[in-house]
Amino acid sequence: MAFMQHKGIYLGLSTLALLTLAGCGAKSSSNGGTAKYAAKQELNWTVSSELAANDIPKATDTLSFTVLQNTQEGLYRLNKAGTPKNALATSTKVTNGGKTYTFNLRKNAKWSNGQPVTAKDFVYSWQRTLAPKTASQDAFYLYQVKNAEAVNKGKKPLSSLGIKADGNYKLTVNLTKPVSYFKKLLAWPLFYPVNQKAVDKYGKAYGTTADKTVYNGPFRLTKWNGTSKSWTLAKNATYWDKSAVHLTKINEQVTESTTTSYNLFNSKKTDETLLNGQQVKNNKNNENFVKRLPTGSQRLDLNEKKVKAFKNVNVRKAFSAAIDRNQLVKDVLQDGSVASKGFVPAGMGNNPKTGEAFNQEASVNSAVSYNLKKAKQLLAKGYKESGTKSINATLSVSDTDSSKQVAEFVQSALEKLPGVKISIKTVPFVQLITQQNNGNYELTFSGWQSVFADPINFLDVFESNSSYNTTGWKNSQYDQLLDESENQDGNQPTKRWAKLVAAEKVLMNDQGTIPLYQQAQSQLLRKNVKNVVYNPAGVPYDFKLTYIAK
Repeated sequence: MAFMQHKGIYLGLSTLALLTLAGCGAKSSSNGGTAKYAAKQELNWTVSSELAANDIPKATDTLSFTVLQNTQEGLYRLNKAGTPKNALATSTKVTNGGKTYTFNLRKNAKWSNGQPVTAKDFVYSWQRTLAPKTASQDAFYLYQVKNAEAVNKGKKPLSSLGIKADGNYKLTVNLTKPVSYFKKLLAWPLFYPVNQKAVDKYGKAYGTTADKTVYNGPFRLTKWNGTSKSWTLAKNATYWDKSAVHLTKINEQVTESTTTSYNLFNSKKTDETLLNGQQVKNNKNNENFVKRLPTGSQRLDLNEKKVKAFKNVNVRKAFSAAIDRNQLVKDVLQDGSVASKGFVPAGMGNNPKTGEAFNQEASVNSAVSYNLKKAKQLLAKGYKESGTKSINATLSVSDTDSSKQVAEFVQSALEKLPGVKISIKTVPFVQLITQQNNGNYELTFSGWQSVFADPINFLDVFESNSSYNTTGWKNSQYDQLLDESENQDGNQPTKRWAKLVAAEKVLMNDQGTIPLYQQAQSQLLRKNVKNVVYNPAGVPYDFKLTYIAK
C-alpha cells in the first residue's frame, strides 16, 4: 500500500486503503489537554479491500503495511512532522561518515508471547527478508545495508549481512554508503524485528492467520483467518507503552462499495467511511467531512510481455493521448483528485536550488495531454512499425466501485482508437496484487504511495531490475540516471536532483507507464475521534486515534 520503491520505500498498490490505525498517544493538544476520554474506546472502521499479508517480508500493499505499523514496532516511529523519533531505540550514534549506525534498545519491550524484544530479533528479521528462499519482493529495500544484495542473490551467507547484535540491547548496522533518509526507512515495517521462536513454531504458517503471529506493537491482530472480510486490532497488553494506548479495539470491516460503508456510517454502525463522487459533493458541509491529497498516484500499466504491440513507443503514446485525465477526475471521480502531470505526483520535494516542485520541473506535457487526433496518428504509426493491425486486450482491475468506474472510462477512451478493443476483468484486490506481482495481466491499474517526500520513492519502480516493474519496459539511460543519483551524487543535492528530473523525463517521453491521476482522499470521520496524525507528505502513518467524550 508501498511505501518509496527500490532503495526507497513503498506503501501501496491501493490508494483506496490508506488508513493507519495506531491508536496510541496522549490527549490531543488541539483539545488543550482538557477533553475527557469517552468511557468506551472501541472504534469501528471500514477498508475497501481484504488484508493481503500479516508477515513483514510478504507485505506489498498499503493496508498490509498499515496493519503491521499498528501491530508491530521498529526502532523509530515518525512524529506528526514526519521526523523519526525513538520507539524501540533509546539512542543512536552515527559514525564512519554516515555509514555506521549504533542503536541502544529499550529493555522493557516484549513480544505478545512474553519474550523480550532484543537486538537479535532485528538481525533475524533482516536476514529472513533477504534470504533467497523467502523470496521477498521488497528485499531490495535493504540493499543499502552492507552485503545485502549479495546475500539476497545467494552470493554471500546470511552472517555477512551488515547488521550485528552486541548482546541483547545493542545493535550495529553498516551501510554501503551514507543514506540521508535511512532513519525514516527504519520507521517502515520492512525494517522491524521478528520473533524467531514464533516463526520456528509455526513454520510456513507464520503470519497466515492472526493467531500464528506474535506482536510487539500497540495492538494485536485478532479474528483474521487469512481471508476474513473483517478483523479486529485489540490492545496489546504486553506493549511497552500500553498506558498511552487508549483504544481497546479497532473493528475493521471490508466494504468494497463506498455505498455500503456510507450507509453503515449513517446508521452509526461505523465511525468512518471513504467517499466517492456524488457523496463528496453531498457532504462538503458535513461536520465530519475530512479531505486531503495524499502523495499517491494511479497509473495504467501496459504489459509488453503479454501484448506485442505495447513494445512500440508510439502505441504507448497513442494510448496515453487518448485519455482525457481532466474529464476523468472532474466527471468520473468527482472527489478532488487531480490529473497527473507525470509519474511522480505533487508533494515529492522541491529543487534544492530554485525551490521548484519536482512534478512541475519534470513535467512532460505531451505525455499526459489529451489529443485524440494525435493519438490516432500515433497509433497508425505504431501499427505500421509493429506489424500490428488491431489490439484486443484485457484491463484487470480491483472490484471496488471507483476502480470499475475508472476502468469503464478508460475502456471507452481507448476504444475510440481504430482497431482497439478493451475488455474489463474485475478481481478481488488481494488476487489482483498476486496477478500484478506475477506479471499476469495485459493492462492494469497500479497505485503507488510514498512514505517520505523524495522523487526516488516513485522513480525506482521502473528500474530494469525492480521487482515491481512487471511491464517489461526497460531503458538503460533511465537506469544510469537513477544509479548515479543514488550512488554517485547522493551527497550532492543539486546534481542528484537534476538526474532525478532527467530520469522522470526519460520515463515520460518513452511512456514507460501511463500516469492517470493523484487521488484525493475524502471521508467522513466522527468528530469525537481525535488525534489523527499525518506526515508532511499527507500519508497517515500513525493514527493516534482516541474517542473524546462529546
